[in-house]
Amino acid sequence: MDIIMKDLLVLREEIDKIDKQIVDLYEKRMEISAGVAEYKINTGKKVFDKERENQKLETLTGFASSEFTKNGIRELFEQIMAMSRKKQYQLLTEHGIVESDYMNEVSEFDFSNARIVFQGVEGAYSQQAMNKFFGKDCDSYNVETWKDAMEAIKNGEADYAVLPIENSSAGIVSENYDLLVEYENYIIGEQIIRIDHCLLGLPGADISKIKKVYSHPQALMQCSDYLDEHRDCEKISVKNTALSAKIIKDENDITHAAIASRITADIYGLSVLDDAIQNNKNNSTRFIIVSGKKEYESSASKISICFEIPHESGSLYHMLSHFIYNGINMVNIQSRPIKDRNWEYRFFIDFEGNLKDNAVLNALRGLEEETLSLKILGTY
Repeated sequence: MDIIMKDLLVLREEIDKIDKQIVDLYEKRMEISAGVAEYKINTGKKVFDKERENQKLETLTGFASSEFTKNGIRELFEQIMAMSRKKQYQLLTEHGIVESDYMNEVSEFDFSNARIVFQGVEGAYSQQAMNKFFGKDCDSYNVETWKDAMEAIKNGEADYAVLPIENSSAGIVSENYDLLVEYENYIIGEQIIRIDHCLLGLPGADISKIKKVYSHPQALMQCSDYLDEHRDCEKISVKNTALSAKIIKDENDITHAAIASRITADIYGLSVLDDAIQNNKNNSTRFIIVSGKKEYESSASKISICFEIPHESGSLYHMLSHFIYNGINMVNIQSRPIKDRNWEYRFFIDFEGNLKDNAVLNALRGLEEETLSLKILGTY
């Protein structure tokens, strides 16, 4: 073995010794953190003390001998203090000190006398999702916009609303994410349905002579490849795919067509000029079922939340670490700009778990203390 390799082995042995000391000191620090948690349990003091942590970071980085080690020490101790907080949140939960008013638990929902609202006209995909979730004989009515549907819940005119939230091809329905923040309505269920878009026209219409195509903006996006092959057609956005079919019937112009479901062709007496024209042949849309009641079924296994965070380096990383530390699986994360606050964002996260799980309670406690605001959007 040459002298260079021997020197490397000696250096590695030294690093191993130092690492062992770091582990011992870390475990000792966490033991003391448990004592801090006991004090906070007895006094009701909050776990997260941002001012105290900032002061401590300034002191510790002042010991550094270079700018490089200063930055490294800050990052290291930010992580150590974050782990300490998470340990304290865990101990609080173990002592039974938990938030109990996130949502009210029920054994199951009774939809027998429920009134449901959906956006659009007869044949809308929202109506199809509603029928699949509640049954075709449910008591329902339609409104013009998604906001109208949320207002109907708020005003007690309907018990539940069905809203599209995400499409596998076109992405999120951003307006409905914003409405979940604006209204005190809660997600109690979800329904995913396959979306097969058809080009619909009046009986006798010829695809080669179509001049205008009507549909919802997302449907137009989902069929962009097909529409690129018919570039002479003017694309016109309307509020709902089923509405586009109704417009074709009402306008009675053989050069106009709609992109909508096959069901609407039967409803409005139209012909299917072409079918399955969406880019993604496995195209699906996820709909959420929204209620004005802050309730969830005891068997719920998925939770949706949103939060705002400080506009500073590392904020999102620290918030997401609560899921990692507690072994929670995130299934979706989205962001939306915050109104009147340029370049600041609200984050929406779906994750697996139940509000009775200690791991979930630990994560939510940490987020509640460390975010600027936290809202439980629902569990289902």
